[in-house]
Amino acid sequence: MTDSVLLRELFGPVARLTLNRPKAMNSLNLALLAELDGRLAELAANDEVRVLVLTGAGAAFCAGADLKEVLASREAAPGEPDFLDRANVVYGRLRNFPKPVVAALNGVAMAGGLELAMCADLVVAAESASIADAHANFGVYPGAGGAAILPRLIPLNMAMYLLLTGQSLGAAEMKACGLVCEVHPDAALAEAALALAGRIAQKSPGALRRMKAVARHAADKTRDDALLHEQVMLREHMRSFDFAEGLQAFGEKRAPRFQGR
Repeated sequence: MTDSVLLRELFGPVARLTLNRPKAMNSLNLALLAELDGRLAELAANDEVRVLVLTGAGAAFCAGADLKEVLASREAAPGEPDFLDRANVVYGRLRNFPKPVVAALNGVAMAGGLELAMCADLVVAAESASIADAHANFGVYPGAGGAAILPRLIPLNMAMYLLLTGQSLGAAEMKACGLVCEVHPDAALAEAALALAGRIAQKSPGALRRMKAVARHAADKTRDDALLHEQVMLREHMRSFDFAEGLQAFGEKRAPRFQGR
């Protein structure tokens, strides 16, 4: 395996990024954050890429931040971005990525690793995956969505359980909570994640982008404002090639050939 801390692979319209610090349980250091930031910007601008899969190498998806670098960043000069600043830029880029993102949890997803997975649109997991907030176990505090976003994704009492106890739960338990969409045997996860991404990639990129934009912001709006946002996006989409192509293909009983415009 290459020495790069982040691996990029292309499978037609699907891109896969693999966190590649397996000896450190794919913990996030500044080098990995910088690589991830650059790759996300590159893939967002690549019209050939329609779906992104994010996963980890080895036994972990991501065990969170590299605490040595977090501690070192406390010595940053006034006004100089520290580790948390840099991490939140990358998390924000992933959370606002304009294309569907699938997180494939191949193993441990803990603390900042869980927060990283929460930036994705869909989460699939291996049967052996272990998922935890875990910040409370180390006397630290979530800084990328653990307390702010986890309660929006799963029932409040389960979010509080994860936050306050630091307990790890299995993939099946997190599927029952609603965070995980699919659970697969460990050996089948990689192919299953690519297959899911491939199915999504067959849809209209424009429709998916607009659906994601509305759904991602719906919880921050009143019902009427969310419906208005949806209508605005619909009117915009109705002027697209893909809208006309989808209706024409339906009428002609053939598979649509979406172009993302």
